[in-house]
Amino acid sequence: METLVGRGRDAIEMIFDAGSFQENKVDDFCITDAEFGPGAVIGTAALNGEPATVIANDAMAFNEKFPVVFAGVIGLEEAYKMAQAVYHTIRADQDKPLGQKRPIVLIVDTPGNGPGKTEEIFGMNKATGAYQLALAEARKTGHPIVALVVGRAISGAFLCHGLQADHILSLPKEYETVIHVMPLTSIAIITKQDIERLEKLSESNPVFASGAEFFYRLGGLEEIVADIEKMRDTIIAHVKEIRKLKAAGQDEKLGPWGRGLLGEDRGGRMARGKVIDLIKNEFDEVAERYINA
Repeated sequence: METLVGRGRDAIEMIFDAGSFQENKVDDFCITDAEFGPGAVIGTAALNGEPATVIANDAMAFNEKFPVVFAGVIGLEEAYKMAQAVYHTIRADQDKPLGQKRPIVLIVDTPGNGPGKTEEIFGMNKATGAYQLALAEARKTGHPIVALVVGRAISGAFLCHGLQADHILSLPKEYETVIHVMPLTSIAIITKQDIERLEKLSESNPVFASGAEFFYRLGGLEEIVADIEKMRDTIIAHVKEIRKLKAAGQDEKLGPWGRGLLGEDRGGRMARGKVIDLIKNEFDEVAERYINA
């Protein structure tokens, strides 16, 4: 079976109108330095005839300035490049009505951040944080954001490149998609639990498992796209659905909060509501002493 792992650029050609992708250009913003953030692919393409901002991973690119940034890793430059694309999208459509704000489509295939010492010193967390904040602002200003997992969606890279979307979609496991926070071996080291116990838990608990189907149970995915041929039509349909919900003022059904509700409905996050209520009640008990201080 054909997979799209490591083929973010091919996914762009399959999803958007033929020949419409303009790389490194969003409205009047243009990146002229080809060596800046090579692992991030940004630009504008037509989706069913209307302009859309495209942000994807290039797993074949290697950032010579940062040796750990390769194979789809989102590095410091990549994160800033992606954030720039989003902010220029917001600026381009700031005066347009809600229904005319262009979609932002995220093509996700990343094994994580994996920052080296240099990136940590420069502020890797600020770069990925800037990208997350940009997407959150775009979502709240009305842009429909759809993320599609075509390969790997792992750790902090997925946190910034995907989890702030209105809707998240994924190809099924047959296409070698992987979605998880970290490998079980890493979880075992951090939690000091035996790997055998975690492997057993992963068979029934979606928190420990790594497939799209398990993430769907948690509410993390709005839909699993059955095959590659359906990617384009499914994204178009979700853009329409997102716009409908935004126009109706039902933003609580979108983004991270909406996926929390989905997880409860699907039986994957049954304690979520109870924990939220407990925290709210505890805060309400002491709120006055801080608010009036």
